[in-house]
Amino acid sequence: MLNHFQSNRREFLKQTVGGSLALGLGCSAPRLFTQAALAAEQAGGERVLVVVQLTGGNDGLNTVVPYTDDEYRRQRPKLAIPTDRVLKLNDQLGLHPAARGLADLWEDNKLAIVQGVGYPQPNRSHFESMDIWHSCHRKESPRADGWIGRYLEQAGPDRSDAPAVHLGQGKQPLALAARDVRVPSIASLERFRLQAADSNIRSAIADLAAAEPPGDDELLGFLQSSTAAAISASERVEQARRGYETPIAYPENALAEKLRTVAQLIDAGLQTRVYYVELDGFDTHAQQPDAHTALLGQFADSTLAFLRDIEHHGHGDRVLVVSFSEFGRRVAENASDGTDHGAAGPMFLAGRHVHPGTIGPHPSLTDLQDGDLKHAIDFRQVYAAILESWLRCPSEPVLGGKYEPVPAVA
Repeated sequence: MLNHFQSNRREFLKQTVGGSLALGLGCSAPRLFTQAALAAEQAGGERVLVVVQLTGGNDGLNTVVPYTDDEYRRQRPKLAIPTDRVLKLNDQLGLHPAARGLADLWEDNKLAIVQGVGYPQPNRSHFESMDIWHSCHRKESPRADGWIGRYLEQAGPDRSDAPAVHLGQGKQPLALAARDVRVPSIASLERFRLQAADSNIRSAIADLAAAEPPGDDELLGFLQSSTAAAISASERVEQARRGYETPIAYPENALAEKLRTVAQLIDAGLQTRVYYVELDGFDTHAQQPDAHTALLGQFADSTLAFLRDIEHHGHGDRVLVVSFSEFGRRVAENASDGTDHGAAGPMFLAGRHVHPGTIGPHPSLTDLQDGDLKHAIDFRQVYAAILESWLRCPSEPVLGGKYEPVPAVA
């Protein structure tokens, strides 16, 4: 039996180092074993942050609509949302008619809208502005890591699951980059499972995990415990994938599928603290009305379905959703029935523990900066609120400075 185990162990180590053990997570097998190790019990009451990135520059002015402002209609004779179609929040502001899901969250006191969010000397490049939002630094400063990655480093390596997960097929956001912590990117829940190259390797893994403790062989002990945990992770996630049931009807779109996957992983008991998803397409330079309507409908309806699903499974107290875009759009419409790159825009926070309502004044449509809305709230003030009030983490070391948290999170 010992010789059989030693043979299997050698084969396992050789195949692992050689890369034949495919895990479908975009990171190497040893790192995954370290990150995906499963605790024996579920995550309990740990809080979870879900980030929804609206890529391309969402038109905040047609998302949170100042429907009583005459300047709004003067600057946008074609694109302004008709007053009778606005989903009114109060006697001045309303939501785009496609954002019914956000309006429902507002009525349930589960939506906070932070207005006029941006940063000094705004950059209108998609890539540079997104990097600023992700890293909290401009390009003159080192940007090897992101704000969430720095949070993960500060939180320490004491958790047994991947500390964060990026769901998507694109490049992993800089926000998740860290010096020592590796965050897996997965395309779908079906790929979040152990996939051995052949049955012999799968058998060797099982033998390694089930063998007697190796005594003073620290490397083997690490591999053995990590492998057992990875097998447990794979089995639990696979069980969650197959057995997850919900009465909540998700809309049929890619963002909804990602958020449904997040709900499944949370309900599976993973100790992952941050999930990151993206919705692309907000660069609406031309023919904006139809495209923006479709995108806001996806975002709003998918977020509503996700939070209702989370509530149904008893995790409502644990989950906060935050969304942002790299910049807003210009106040004036262009000649192509669209809007060009702008500056300040709204952020949305949703969940049971937000302070509901609007935070900060709606930006002036007449006191502009180079034709753009001026920001009144630095985005790092929103991050500070998330870090300190939700993730219970000092914000200054993560953000590289002291920023007054906005009163958005309980």
